[in-house]
Amino acid sequence: MSEAPNTTATVIREKRKVSLGAYAIEYAALALLVLVLIALAFLSPSFFTYGNLMNILNQNAPLVIIAAAGTYVIISGNFDLSTGTIYSVAGVTSAWLAVTTGNVWLALIAAPVVGLLLGAFNGIVITQLRIHSFLATLASSMIFTTIAVLVTKGSLITVTDPGFSTIGRSRIGGVFIAVMIMVVVVGALWFTLSRTVFGRHLYAVGGNPEAAELSGIRVNRTRLIVFMVSGLAAGIAGAIGVSRIASGQPLAGSGLELSAIAAVILGGTSIYGGVGAVWRSIVGVFLIALIGNGFDLLNLNPQLKDMVTGFIILAAVGLAAAGRKTR
Repeated sequence: MSEAPNTTATVIREKRKVSLGAYAIEYAALALLVLVLIALAFLSPSFFTYGNLMNILNQNAPLVIIAAAGTYVIISGNFDLSTGTIYSVAGVTSAWLAVTTGNVWLALIAAPVVGLLLGAFNGIVITQLRIHSFLATLASSMIFTTIAVLVTKGSLITVTDPGFSTIGRSRIGGVFIAVMIMVVVVGALWFTLSRTVFGRHLYAVGGNPEAAELSGIRVNRTRLIVFMVSGLAAGIAGAIGVSRIASGQPLAGSGLELSAIAAVILGGTSIYGGVGAVWRSIVGVFLIALIGNGFDLLNLNPQLKDMVTGFIILAAVGLAAAGRKTR
């Protein structure tokens, strides 16, 4: 009779250990971000200045937007390797329209539209042809790269109209317009994922697509919308990027998709699907950004930056795998 209370106490202790472990895994990236912030504040007096912090936000606005939308893709159990090339196509199309038509606002609005269409193309290929998203978007990235090169004919498209640089360089009340756009887009993505029926459907599709289908969720439609959102976000980021440099470059987004995926995974979104949050991806982006900023401020060897970032990402993936086993 005396063994029952001991057994119950043991079970309670084990449950507490699991819950504490899961809690630690969920907030590990955030805790690391706070530690890096504190360390840089002590090590560099120029870190916690308004100009430096605003520049970090502004420089990473396109990546934050792409990573926030990329969270949807990975939660759904997919990958999008084409966001960097969509960014490029949207940017060069915008620059080409600005030079051709002289209407800079039409040109900038065209970039998100192009991104949305290319994202829809990805979604249709994946859902209708039943090709794995990794292979489908890898192939489409090659197609989109060729389109970007054809639009520019392999050279830069320079836009001289100063109005074209408004969203990329201008400020309102000391805050970059690009940062304001970032906040609006991230806020919309966060709200949709965490507070709407579509968000619940997305988690269900990523967690168990067969069960989601049986419960009445239109899995293919959900996946199509996810890739359209990803493309739209890459187009918005492309508009900011091309506006900032005032020229369309066919390879401007090279490697951007890998940085976004790394940030999403580093933030704690599960590569297995069904688990994740937009705020985690934002933490991942700024953790990587602060590492880079710290190397610059402290004049450290820049060749070590990627190695340090790589180790941190490996640690994050390892924690995610450990958390999945405990659950």
